[in-house]
Amino acid sequence: MQKNDLSQLNLPTHVGIIMDGNRRWAKLHSLPIPSGHSAGASTFEKIAFYSNSIGLKYLTVFAFSTENWKRSKAEVSALMLLFKKQLLRVIEKFKNENIVVKFIGDISKFSDDIQDLVKTIETETANKTGLHLNIAMNYGSRQEIINCTKKIAQDVIENKLNPEDVTEEIFESKLFTREIPDVDLIIRTAGEKRLSNFLLWQSAYAEFYYTDILWPDFSEYEFDKAIEEYSTRNRKFGGK
Repeated sequence: MQKNDLSQLNLPTHVGIIMDGNRRWAKLHSLPIPSGHSAGASTFEKIAFYSNSIGLKYLTVFAFSTENWKRSKAEVSALMLLFKKQLLRVIEKFKNENIVVKFIGDISKFSDDIQDLVKTIETETANKTGLHLNIAMNYGSRQEIINCTKKIAQDVIENKLNPEDVTEEIFESKLFTREIPDVDLIIRTAGEKRLSNFLLWQSAYAEFYYTDILWPDFSEYEFDKAIEEYSTRNRKFGGK
């Protein structure tokens, strides 16, 4: 399919993607579930590179939620192996890409080798000037908000902050996404229409785009369609 001309469209600053449908894609193609996750990882790379090429400034993808640990032991183990493989690919394939990579979520729950790869990627891409790619791993927005509240409460206990002085800006400074603008557009694939604990605070005024396409089949053309529809929205941010 021909990609759309985005030059005259209002490009969002920050897009969030809930990459849903890997398991359904695998079942549809009579493949084991890990094959679906591998296909989804390839789509992630493609969309990240394309986002950078069109000048998008921020992209946040939901890779692994705090709830995903509840999946079968075999699937979680396969995902951990895939994460390690994919992180090694990021180190190699993103080397010549102008993309800053940041991980949001509680990375401490992963194995030491995965944590080391995360640190390497963040360090090696820190001085890039293009797309800011945020990968949410072991991320849950409710837990993020609870942790943020605990940090503020501790500051109050230590007399570093008065309760009446707490503002949205102070709250946001404690989030994983501090210094990252609120999300403008959230895309969810595979036909589901819910946030699933993704960027709850940050999506207060986000626009939503849902598609029945399973994540491994999501293309640059479909990404363009989402941006094209976003450009038609009249964003009022609670005003008239």
